[in-house]
Amino acid sequence: MDSKDVVIVGGGPSGLSAALVLGRGRKKVLLCDAGTPRNASAEHMQGFVTRDGTPPQEFRRIGREQLRPYDVEYQNARVLSVDRLDSGFRVELEGGRVVETRRVLLATGMVDVLPDLPGYRELWGKSLFQCPYCHGWEVRDQAWGVLATDEHLLDFGLFVTGWSKDVVVFTNGTLAVPAEQRSRLEHAGVRLEERRIRQLIVREDHLQAVELEDGARVERQVLFTRPPQRQTQLVQQLVGKLGLALDEQGFVRVEEPHKQTSVPGIHAAGDLTTMLQGALVAASAGAMAGYMMNHSLNMENATRGG
Repeated sequence: MDSKDVVIVGGGPSGLSAALVLGRGRKKVLLCDAGTPRNASAEHMQGFVTRDGTPPQEFRRIGREQLRPYDVEYQNARVLSVDRLDSGFRVELEGGRVVETRRVLLATGMVDVLPDLPGYRELWGKSLFQCPYCHGWEVRDQAWGVLATDEHLLDFGLFVTGWSKDVVVFTNGTLAVPAEQRSRLEHAGVRLEERRIRQLIVREDHLQAVELEDGARVERQVLFTRPPQRQTQLVQQLVGKLGLALDEQGFVRVEEPHKQTSVPGIHAAGDLTTMLQGALVAASAGAMAGYMMNHSLNMENATRGG
């Protein structure tokens, strides 16, 4: 019988952190990782204590290397399905492998849905960013733009003045800006541009300017934006098949601090559960999920007598 105590779906910071906790708790773990990481286009991972500036792939390599002393198996394979059993779950991987497990941790992250704006995809992770904590220091005092497609991102234009005083907020013609908000932006020295965007001008793989619908160009060096996100295919499958609950924003609903989802035995940690997304935050959530799963497994074992 191919069986594990925990199957972890996703080998980023959250999954690696949970695997380390569970491995040190003497649990049999299968860590499944497949596909392109969300931060694959980023050159470095910032803000993670002791790993500030580490390339994402190097971070993952170090994480997997440090799992070797423990009973943690790493497999570069996609999880195709998770089904409920009386004793836990049946997990099917691409290639035909089937594993029975007592717990499942979803650490799949989110899928960024990039818009069809010319230049956007080319610049993603190079001059287009989501998080100033991750990238702001490296581009401090440069010419910044904020693509504000909803009202709360207007305040984001005020927030980022902590990194640069040269900020333009672009609404792309999709947002009516309240008079009070206009006044706040003006008072902070943030310019407001409400014309539609035709394209992003790319020069040597970096942003040169934002071209508007009438051909005018606003020179910018970086643009902060938050594209829509969706859950992975596996998570969407579990919503329909097992009744996995999402919140009103589309994130997997979890009970804190256990990271327990609406499906008993399935936990979730990292970006798929929150808008507060970042490697260090995800690693912390993964560790907490690992602690809680290890505790519940130990208590079950003790109650059963082994």
